[in-house]
Amino acid sequence: MSDLYSQLGVKRDAGEAEIKKAYRKLAKELHPDKNKGNANASERFSKVTRAYDILTDKDKRARYDRGELDEEGNPRSPFGYGGGAPRPGAGPGSAGFGRSPGPEFGGGEEIDLSDLFDGLFGGAAGERRGGGAGGFGGFGTRRPTPPPQKGADHAYRLPVSLEDAAALKEQRVTLAGGKAVSIKLPPGVEEGTKVRLAGQGQAGAGGAGDAIVTISIKPHRFFTRDGDHIRLELPISLDEAVLGAKVKVPTVDGPVMLSVPAGTSSGKVLRLKGKGFTAKEGQRGDQLVTLMVAVPTDDSELRRFVEGWSGKGQGNPRAALGV
Repeated sequence: MSDLYSQLGVKRDAGEAEIKKAYRKLAKELHPDKNKGNANASERFSKVTRAYDILTDKDKRARYDRGELDEEGNPRSPFGYGGGAPRPGAGPGSAGFGRSPGPEFGGGEEIDLSDLFDGLFGGAAGERRGGGAGGFGGFGTRRPTPPPQKGADHAYRLPVSLEDAAALKEQRVTLAGGKAVSIKLPPGVEEGTKVRLAGQGQAGAGGAGDAIVTISIKPHRFFTRDGDHIRLELPISLDEAVLGAKVKVPTVDGPVMLSVPAGTSSGKVLRLKGKGFTAKEGQRGDQLVTLMVAVPTDDSELRRFVEGWSGKGQGNPRAALGV
């Protein structure tokens, strides 16, 4: 299996921005929606997504670079696949492998090989020499057969609109092989939240692995997230600010009416309860609406009114700022 850097086509010292750029390019080429029925493309898409997730996580990348994680993000065995390290000195030509042992085995006495292997594997000779099945330092104990391994997990990245993330709307994701499944977004969802779909990964002798879906929340053109709240700057006209009005306001759940109090200045914040993101505990945040008064740029009637307005003598509105 090629290493994660090769899968993304970047060097080992690549920065996060370079890794993201490489992933975006490959994801567009290999996405299952563009390669329906192409198993190779689906498998590569899963691999590059998993590589991206590991290499953009500072802790996982460091562990991978030290050889502590494999290309699927699983911890490596400290002794490889053999299940243990060889004893110091063990090998062809050493004691126990066909030559006379040293003084620790009683001088130059020859050892019968059948006796030795009986001892290693818990036979009668091992019981005579080691006092039981653990002769020769416990090597007589048979290792239990490991259970069959599950298949590998498949990694996916799912872009979700800010409105859907806030309202926890059900999403659809296309898995490798073309299968489409529904996903329920969890309360408290945010950028990078992972959703596990049990049994939707690669098949294996011990059962199928899982599909790991990483949520990516797309930026919005006028909504911004502030914790569990959503912020919006809402333009209002001069007459709406001076006289007060009821105006229509967009929210993630659709437009609602908002009362603007008379004499409103730019920067005043009004609150729409329960129109934000759903927190982990289940309650929803609010939408915070900042009113911005839009003054006409070329209105001769307004200009004449202001020039003759007696309110010009109301004082310096910036006096509290010390200017």
